[in-house]
Amino acid sequence: MLSDPLFLIVAGAMLVVVLILARGLSHFGKGDLESAKKSNKMMQWRIAAQFMAVLLILFFLWMRSGG
Repeated sequence: MLSDPLFLIVAGAMLVVVLILARGLSHFGKGDLESAKKSNKMMQWRIAAQFMAVLLILFFLWMRSGG
């Protein structure tokens, strides 16, 4: 499975989601207004990245089922 390029793309997309989440959470705990804005923006980016990751997962499953 590690030699499948589509699997690697899906895994990379999931990693991007985790990294964005971690960055957003790191801003979340600082407490000032600027950090709150950055955290909110990172969470918006996370939602978009997560949407793309889910679409890629669905595409991967569709391709592997013979689609």
